[in-house]
Formats: sequence, structure tokens, C-alpha cells
Amino acid sequence: MAGVALRTVGAVGGGYALAASAAGAAAVWLPLPRAEATLAGMLASFAVFAAAILWCFAARSATRALAGVALPLALLLTAWWGR
Repeated sequence: MAGVALRTVGAVGGGYALAASAAGAAAVWLPLPRAEATLAGMLASFAVFAAAILWCFAARSATRALAGVALPLALLLTAWWGR
């Protein structure tokens, strides 16, 4: 039961954080006008969020599910912080 709870927290919370970070990164780093880059980032965030949810419930263990969301999030945040 704890595994399902961890996967749910990882899917909802981690997926939201990953999608928001990806949208923000796309809005800043895409070589488009600001409005178009923001729109592209927001549209891509739906796919990122869905992929994070699918990953969390398809992974072999809850630990692997959380790591699969936390690693890309950490990379995005590190790149975002280092810009």
C-alpha cells in the first residue's frame, strides 16, 4: 500500500514539478518570440506531465519511479539555476 502512495505522490507532485520546470525552461531557452515560446512550453508540459505519470506507474518499484522523476527534475533545475 505504501508503494502505491509513493507512486501517486511521485506522479502528481513530481510530475507537476517536472512539467512546470520543463515549461519554464522551454519558455526561456526556445529561440522564438516570448509569447510563442511560452505557448510551446505550456503545450509540451502536458506531454511531460502525462509521461511522468505513466513512468511512475510503469516502473518496477516505487524507488525507481521516484528516481525517474527526480533525476530529470534535478537536471532541469540545475541547468535553470546555472543559466
